[in-house]
Amino acid sequence: MPSTKTLYTYWNAIRGSRSAPDRRDIDPTRIREALANTFILELDEADKFSFRLAGSHLCTSYCRELKGRSFSALWHDRDSDAMDTLIRAVTEDHAVALVTFQGSTALHTKVSFETILMPLRHNGSTHTRILGAMSALEEPYWLGVQPILEQRITGLRLIWPDEVPAEETQREVLANVVNDTEFAQATPPSAMPTTVYGRTARRYAHLAVIDGGRN
Repeated sequence: MPSTKTLYTYWNAIRGSRSAPDRRDIDPTRIREALANTFILELDEADKFSFRLAGSHLCTSYCRELKGRSFSALWHDRDSDAMDTLIRAVTEDHAVALVTFQGSTALHTKVSFETILMPLRHNGSTHTRILGAMSALEEPYWLGVQPILEQRITGLRLIWPDEVPAEETQREVLANVVNDTEFAQATPPSAMPTTVYGRTARRYAHLAVIDGGRN
């Protein structure tokens, strides 16, 4: 999606040789075309992540202001462990996470989204802030009228831009996400080569792990 690629390219450029840029490095004027779909998450008192800022298109999709609302609570209970693991990969291992998910409304209408999560430094730490973007892959007529109430992960990708993959994190994410009979076989298949954003990756069911990506 355009917003995803714009934000990732900008994030990768401003971080330089660091694992993540500082919050103060971000210039909103440099990402105007992505701002409406951009958000910043912050660690809350319950050790979960909530929206500190959320773009207008994103709030419209949920039919409510997202600032101050829990990001962690958006996900279906069956995906909560996978999302917690994914967030740790971003904040602790400095990976970039690309997630696709299906949002459902009270009327059981559904729409697919893509979101990207990237580490963001705040007061010297990457543990309390995350920069991201979220975009609907299509825009049905009802989007913005019927709020998204439940969402299920349909695909995940982890990217280590500095080519330093964390093998334990990979295994933990795979255990939490791939072993879901609704999306994959009970036993995860062997990793298969694939290409994502022009980079060689390894495919595990609906998860692709990319060991680099400064290009």
